[in-house]
Amino acid sequence: MKELVLQLNDKSPKYKQIYEHVRSLIEEGLLLKDTKLPSIRQLAIILHVSRNTTLIAYEQLVAEGYIRSEEKKGYFVEVYEPMDLQQSLRIENHLPSSETSIKVNFRAGTIDQQAFPLKAWRKCSNDVLKEDMIYCYGDNQGDPLLRSQLSSYLLQSRGIQTTPEQIIIGSSTQQLLMHLSLFLQKDFSSIAVENPGYDGARVVFQLHDYHLHPIEVGSKGLSLKQLERTDSKLVYITPSHQFPTGVTMPVPERQQLLKWAEAQNGFIIEDDYDSEFRYKQQPIPALVSLQPGARVIYLGTFSKAFIPSIRLSYMVLPSILIKPYVKQFSGLEQGTSSIHQRTMARFMEQGFWNSHIRKMRTTYKRKMHTLVTCLQNTFGEKIEIIGSQSGLYVLIRFRGSTKEEQLIQQALSHGVKVYPTSNYFVTNEQRTILKLGFSNLSIEQIQLGVQLLKQAWRF
Repeated sequence: MKELVLQLNDKSPKYKQIYEHVRSLIEEGLLLKDTKLPSIRQLAIILHVSRNTTLIAYEQLVAEGYIRSEEKKGYFVEVYEPMDLQQSLRIENHLPSSETSIKVNFRAGTIDQQAFPLKAWRKCSNDVLKEDMIYCYGDNQGDPLLRSQLSSYLLQSRGIQTTPEQIIIGSSTQQLLMHLSLFLQKDFSSIAVENPGYDGARVVFQLHDYHLHPIEVGSKGLSLKQLERTDSKLVYITPSHQFPTGVTMPVPERQQLLKWAEAQNGFIIEDDYDSEFRYKQQPIPALVSLQPGARVIYLGTFSKAFIPSIRLSYMVLPSILIKPYVKQFSGLEQGTSSIHQRTMARFMEQGFWNSHIRKMRTTYKRKMHTLVTCLQNTFGEKIEIIGSQSGLYVLIRFRGSTKEEQLIQQALSHGVKVYPTSNYFVTNEQRTILKLGFSNLSIEQIQLGVQLLKQAWRF
């Protein structure tokens, strides 16, 4: 192709006009694959522009894959396969109507948006934006003020005696577990996990090639007899609000577990998931608080009690681990927003955090009562409700033979989204247990959701 004629104007840079014109010819199929384009010099002469102008246009086309440069030969058109956007739209428009018309979503892991303390959080955030610390990289372990506030809060709320130096701030429980797994890998090759249990933790352990020992969960939490039969010296556990069953491990069993860790010279990873929201009794003291110097690594998060998108969690290490841990990860920058860390520190310092927890405990208690009452009145003996004493969701076990997936699809066809629990089990046994969260639903939405489930599940 010897010539490439186009009319240039003064409305935009000339190189951009050349680039857009050639690109359009290729996209419209007017310039076919392997068509030779005028050289940079030829095109500059044809269009009465500088060689640099045509060079910039060609370089952009090369960078985006529209043309290629062959040494001593020139520039050639590359193959162009246009995306069928209409086809994409047709596929999108033909999604199952049940996916696009959900009336009630019983999703766990959300928050009550109407009750979020936006004014207080904004105030603290605005104050923090005036502080010099936001212009620097954060402390490797996390913001010192936040760690100090956490140290006081954990003593008050969970009975944990710790120092700010023992606290590590992270972006999520999984991220902290990633680092912890890497740190412990040199001394441990296997770990005991609850079955059912938090699948997000199992994924982390498997990524680090730990051998998993699934331990059954009963009415008193993780089976200590099964644990003692394994050769594992590490255990990951959610004792205060077992995930997903909601079972609370009693104090005698906790003390027995602490003795096991001491005897094994091992460690317990205590994930204190959802411990703030108990509706009938005061929270049981954290496992780590029961014994000074306990071989317990404690994990907590702001995601469930405050807001998931803040990406803010924390870990308390026993004193024997803190120095080697900090040394191993001293070369890594803190991965959590310094602004969010300091804002949360101010939020706690000014009393907003405790006020928020009290308010949300009352709000969620009412929602839990509504959901449980509606389910009991609607389905009676056909279901068993699990975990109604604490947390932000319930499990419902079905007494019939209907499969989990069938129940989910039936609910979806009536505009209600409910969630499976099969992914929480290590083994592939068939269980018909569904998970219903309520934190971001109004009382009216909860009532509507159960009524729609009644229509969907005609036992």
